[in-house]
Amino acid sequence: MSGDLDTDARSVRRAARVVSVQITVASCLLVLAIVVVAILVVIDQSRPEELLEPRDPGQSIYVDVNEILTALVIAGVLAICFAGVVSWLIARRAVHPLGEALRVQRAFVADASHELRTPLAVLDARIQLLQHRAPPQSDVAAGLGELRADSRALIEIVNDLLLAAGGDPGDPAAAPTDAIAAADSAVDALRVLADARDIRLVFEHGDAAPVRMPEASFRRCVTALVDNAIAHSNDGADVVVRVLVEGGYVTLRVVDHGSGIRGIPPSRIFDRFAHTDASAASSGVRRTGFGIGLALVRDLAVRHGGDVTVTDTSERGTTIVLRLPVAA
Repeated sequence: MSGDLDTDARSVRRAARVVSVQITVASCLLVLAIVVVAILVVIDQSRPEELLEPRDPGQSIYVDVNEILTALVIAGVLAICFAGVVSWLIARRAVHPLGEALRVQRAFVADASHELRTPLAVLDARIQLLQHRAPPQSDVAAGLGELRADSRALIEIVNDLLLAAGGDPGDPAAAPTDAIAAADSAVDALRVLADARDIRLVFEHGDAAPVRMPEASFRRCVTALVDNAIAHSNDGADVVVRVLVEGGYVTLRVVDHGSGIRGIPPSRIFDRFAHTDASAASSGVRRTGFGIGLALVRDLAVRHGGDVTVTDTSERGTTIVLRLPVAA
């Protein structure tokens, strides 16, 4: 593994050196071109005998300042155009490998997620079958329940990876998703986690709220936001989930009553695997990491024409709002 990292680091340094050399060469050519233009103008303004005959130290050759300035302005404009074209070409060549690497990475994650889905689904089904055969209220049944919870968690992680890799772009011709029904279902599935800590999930909604996002993707967004709210709430607190139509957007507002976001800028919680710093962890923050769940929400929201933001955070709690265009 360290050898691969060293190879990648050498490749990056080599690419940086190539780009630096190209920019340096282009800059030198620009300076040389301006100097040559100035020399040519001086030669053009001078008589041949002035250039060839010896001159005393006090003698000078006079040239037309206006022509010099005009030539330098033209040379400068051409140099700027040349620099812009060269910079664009160099930047395009430099970024192309990064784009290709990102494409390969997304393809690998999507392929790996697809390959993992089937064996995980089979594993989950077998554990469920053993649960039915195990004696109720026994240690075996309890252990199988924990195993199935772990298998479901793995399945959800694989689904998150697949969605993050762009494996679920959705069908533009598909029917709109009922945001209220999908959110209600996702919230209801998370009540078992909330009940374990005596947290009350409150679901509120207005009129019909159709969104142009696949139902599975929207449910994952709701699940990630509500799970994050539960994880960062105090025991016995309320988590309010509200779905409304506001100004042409369907807004999903998740409000927790925890200690607020500390140790990290609020906008950074949507970065992949973002963590709070040590001072926040030592001051009683329940969970210091955010995983890929919130990053997935941002990716899906942007992909479908929306956004997700932290609208409020303090010692009284945090409010996160997901906005998606209303489906026509």
